[in-house]
Amino acid sequence: MKRLVVWLLAALSWAGTAAAQDWGQVTTPAPGPTQSIGFYTAGCLQGAQALPLDGPGYEAIRVSRNRYWGQPTTLDFVKRLAQQVRNAGQAPLYIGDIGQPRGGPAPSGHASHQTGLDVDIWFERQPGPPRPPAERENPRLRSLVRADDAGIDDNVFNAQHVTVLHMAAMAPGVDRIFVNKWIKQRLCETVGGDRKWLNKIVVWAGHDEHFHVRLSCPPGNPQCQPQARYYSDDGCGEPLELWFSRPPVRLPPPGTPQAPYRPKLPPACQAVLKAR
Repeated sequence: MKRLVVWLLAALSWAGTAAAQDWGQVTTPAPGPTQSIGFYTAGCLQGAQALPLDGPGYEAIRVSRNRYWGQPTTLDFVKRLAQQVRNAGQAPLYIGDIGQPRGGPAPSGHASHQTGLDVDIWFERQPGPPRPPAERENPRLRSLVRADDAGIDDNVFNAQHVTVLHMAAMAPGVDRIFVNKWIKQRLCETVGGDRKWLNKIVVWAGHDEHFHVRLSCPPGNPQCQPQARYYSDDGCGEPLELWFSRPPVRLPPPGTPQAPYRPKLPPACQAVLKAR
């Protein structure tokens, strides 16, 4: 019986990895009108559009991963935020993963980013003129959290990080923004005035080098599954303290082998994957 369980777990792990590799090997979007199908962690994307690799106020990084595809609403969000950042006199944003050409599970790096409605934006900046994409494969990406995970690294964290998070949270269509617990705590301790936007800043494991913006399902996407609300207030009370006392999610130590968990995708995603 034990051998059977081990075999089944191995088979499921292989199947999940194989499925992710299938989605990762497709290099072009599926034809048809843009549609997000399923949930952020179990879905796909038809009619994806590519984010231009350079634009006013931003640069796409790690472009060899081919994960700069998304919903038009996501690309519009990136461009608007980048323009706001530029108008504020800040250095250009580094834009990381959005999604694969047809969404779906990635071979590595993410459980989400499957419907073209997630985007990673790095806290690190690179002042000066844009560099060629090939030179942006391995940029310096410093964490805002100390290496011993004992608090914010004030040698890296600054007021511009607060400003860009505020701008992103106030943008139309933003459902939530994932950050590290220490970043949320610092915002809770220092933000004054109108604090309603802190409701959009949600704690999740990791997210100390970048923040992860999640957009709401756009109108006209009936198969897109929305996410339930997270905080009823600013999230600075018990929900935040839980991450310090009894974290609901912990990241494994670096280098720990992990069997990927791949939930069942909506049936429509098979047609998206196979479309020519």
